[in-house]
Amino acid sequence: MTRLSDDLLMDSYQKAKALKLCPKFIQLLETEIHRRSLQPRCTNSCNNKKKTPM
Repeated sequence: MTRLSDDLLMDSYQKAKALKLCPKFIQLLETEIHRRSLQPRCTNSCNNKKKTPM
């Protein structure tokens, strides 16, 4: 895992979640994300939330 760049790790994690890949694989990615002290990026679902008018 150490050869994987942070960006590639995060992209892989997001795609694995979206494709509903093996939970053990997703957990492996999550473990590495936490080991590197990274924060998961917001996916498109975060941007699809209804915005309330001000």
